[in-house]
Amino acid sequence: MGRFERHLSLWVALCIVAGTAAGHLMPGAFRALGHLEVASVNLPVALLIWAMIIPMLLKVDFGAMAQVGRHWRGIGVTLFVNWAVKPFSMAFLGWLFLKQIFPQWLPADQIDSYMAGLILLAAAPCTAMVFVWSNLCRGDANFTLSQVALNDALMVVVFAPLVALLLGLSSISIPWATLSLSVALYIVVPVVVAVLCRRWLLQTGGNARLDAALRRLSPVSTSALLATLVLLFGFQGEQILAQPVVIAILAVPILVQVYFNSALAYLLNRRLGVAHSVAGPSALIGASNFFELAVATAVSVFGVHSGAALATVVGVLIEVPVMLTVVRMVNCSSGWYEAGSRKATRASA
Repeated sequence: MGRFERHLSLWVALCIVAGTAAGHLMPGAFRALGHLEVASVNLPVALLIWAMIIPMLLKVDFGAMAQVGRHWRGIGVTLFVNWAVKPFSMAFLGWLFLKQIFPQWLPADQIDSYMAGLILLAAAPCTAMVFVWSNLCRGDANFTLSQVALNDALMVVVFAPLVALLLGLSSISIPWATLSLSVALYIVVPVVVAVLCRRWLLQTGGNARLDAALRRLSPVSTSALLATLVLLFGFQGEQILAQPVVIAILAVPILVQVYFNSALAYLLNRRLGVAHSVAGPSALIGASNFFELAVATAVSVFGVHSGAALATVVGVLIEVPVMLTVVRMVNCSSGWYEAGSRKATRASA
């Protein structure tokens, strides 16, 4: 990681502050950007999301799914947490905190929209930032690559039905056409473009050309991430400054689910005798969210100024600092983890 990437949390914080301030000072300009839509898709957000995701997806070799068998325990734990636990635990936590504990502190007409945003945030596992988290916890690169490739493939077919199921359970109307369009635009299209570009680069220049392209595109992806943050927090600037209590309440279920799911994945891997270099990224993939997809879908389905969009933006607000604390916990507990993992391995032998 270069110096710029090592201080990513600082740049993220500065962009959040800049976007919030700009949205508060220039609300008219951001309203105009918010109205630049085609078929309910906000064009500035869509272009920035593609510029952010496609270069990161170029790193993913979908052929790595052939290595799934080498790390089947870690893969199984991560899939279980990602798809069978995290979306449903977030739906439960959203119901608990937003509808049972803090409803009097929230605008009644927005609670369902906030719930929808939380569900969108948890329904897709992280793709892009996982490589950063895995690198920071000295994770097994082959495991991370195969897990991300498998999750990306699953998102194409699982994301929309899972979101529809959870929105239905929460009694939120499901705009199937817009949801399907969001899946096509923010999952299918980036994956197809990345696969075709990766294949072309490898065919015309091999790994050397691919590596050179990734180095050139890395600043584009990071810059698009930071520009997206400025834009999103600009859209929500007035609400963020006017509703700090709402922001704090929305952060609670997100924080709880991140720590709960990372701990669950970490402990399950330890119980199964999985190596720490696999358990670390497994815990981080299990806890983190594909917030780019969540934000884009929330904007497309519910609008840029909706409670759903605000909830996903709160997820962006706390994603980087919270995941850095999880990385630190994973690194600091490696000795304790390895001792328990060896016991589990001997017990199963």
